[in-house]
Amino acid sequence: MPRSSTEWQNKFMQFLDRTYSGTSRGGTAACPCRKCLCMSHRTRAVLQIHVLSTGFAESFIMEGEGSADVVFHNEDAGPSDVQVHNDDPAAADVQVQNDDEGAPHDSGVDNEEGGAPSEDDEASNLIKSLIRGEIRGEIGDEDEPNEQAKVFFKLLQEAKKELYPGCEDGTKISFIVELFQVKCMYGISNKALEGVLFLISKFLPKGHCVPNTMEKVQRVVRDLGLDYIKIDACENHCVLFWKEYEKLDICPKCKASRWKTDDRGDGHVNDGHDKKRRRVPVKILRYFPLTPRLRRLYMSESTSSEMRWHEEGRIDDGKLRHPADSRAWKHVDNMFPRFKEARNVRLGLASDGFNPFGMQNVTYSCWPVILIPYNLPPWLYEKQSYWIMSMLIPGKKTPGMNIDVYLRPLIDELKALWNTGVNCRDVKAKENFTLRAMLLWTINDFPAYAMLSGWSTKGKFACPYCHKDTDYLWLKHGKKFCYMGHRRFLPLDHPWRMNKMSFNNEEETREAPVPLSGQDVLDQYATFHPTGFGKDISKKRKRDEDARWHNWRKKSIFLSSPTGLLCS
Repeated sequence: MPRSSTEWQNKFMQFLDRTYSGTSRGGTAACPCRKCLCMSHRTRAVLQIHVLSTGFAESFIMEGEGSADVVFHNEDAGPSDVQVHNDDPAAADVQVQNDDEGAPHDSGVDNEEGGAPSEDDEASNLIKSLIRGEIRGEIGDEDEPNEQAKVFFKLLQEAKKELYPGCEDGTKISFIVELFQVKCMYGISNKALEGVLFLISKFLPKGHCVPNTMEKVQRVVRDLGLDYIKIDACENHCVLFWKEYEKLDICPKCKASRWKTDDRGDGHVNDGHDKKRRRVPVKILRYFPLTPRLRRLYMSESTSSEMRWHEEGRIDDGKLRHPADSRAWKHVDNMFPRFKEARNVRLGLASDGFNPFGMQNVTYSCWPVILIPYNLPPWLYEKQSYWIMSMLIPGKKTPGMNIDVYLRPLIDELKALWNTGVNCRDVKAKENFTLRAMLLWTINDFPAYAMLSGWSTKGKFACPYCHKDTDYLWLKHGKKFCYMGHRRFLPLDHPWRMNKMSFNNEEETREAPVPLSGQDVLDQYATFHPTGFGKDISKKRKRDEDARWHNWRKKSIFLSSPTGLLCS
């Protein structure tokens, strides 16, 4: 029942009379609108405006179920479909007056003769405008879902479809997802899977909806947003065969072949699944696009609300309980006001290498890159189910400083999300909006820190905090550096500063070093020419350690964005 209908208005006025019965003319009551959520007390006129413009909160609707007085039902209904059911026989005695336009008003808010318009009278005029529809986009005026949302909603309808008539064990979508998982886990080829689908469909009753081709299975996976992109890479970490290098067969830097070769040396390999000989890449980067996965977070009402928790549900009492309480988060909001919208996504990036085979005698290093949406509350963004796999960098050797080559697709997508954004559907608010995202932090251990930032964590200036003031000592027999300047961070009157015997037999009177600022980093970048990526790096001449006053090995790819200094 739309809120602009006379029946809804009459029952809503009865609800207001019952809520404010026994209160004085300026009395307040808990506002049940979608914004206040019964957490703020409003006057009658203000409560009218809130409910008419935003509708009743779902939590208030659920609490009203089973009540003997007023029950609000909102099952799968929009803000304009809220219904009010009144079973109280005493409500028949309540008089509600409507003007010529059908807008209700309470006789208790009329002006006194000769008096100035009251606050309730001004609110009453606004209420009439809301009901007439003069203020657009408030009542029953929902945005048309974008194309991505339509595809997803269509998929939700198919998710309710039975696998075959009378099936109680699963649906079409659950069958396809589990089948695709089995294919990935056991390495089943596409032709073998199509044979299995044909066999299954042969013994199912008529009217089943099991797909008979691999293309139909992959189409469902793509619509779910679970697909990934395969990008060929040079075996020496020089370039990705992507965009400007997409059609090349040989690496433009090290001249290595893009394809595996057999005894014939023609670049064609029989992969064991197909009888036809085809070209197989030496190395493949698997990239999982970020945009569809962020859109999925707003396709569910529950997760859409959680993505705004940092703005609407967080208690701002000056204590650090969430990343939104940090100085870095607030600095971004102050520096980029357009990004302050609560639905824009702040991300953290984590990466580390691991051996997928679990054998100590096999040297292999595979590097996943994971993104963490920090908009969520702490008890959700710390769960693995809310982490976003961004890419899987293949081994068998660690990419080292060449990891920027593989991060390029992600950085390009982050630039697009920052500069222009993407059209996204917010199911909770039932509107389309422009979604933007930025990378706020990176989380990693010390060796991975060197790979991502470009500051080498080895040698004389290994500490990125102390930089050129690092206190280092070369161990002649150990053949490595050790660092003994940690007492500089203690208070000046700390007794350990004077304790020579327990440390390096010297008193420590120096102050703590000052960390680099963003401008200092840029100034240091201007003092050296960045080297290229790939195989030719290992052949460069050894640096003059004594003449160098910083430990940068490259210009990080994170600095290629407007917020680069905030990301690294």
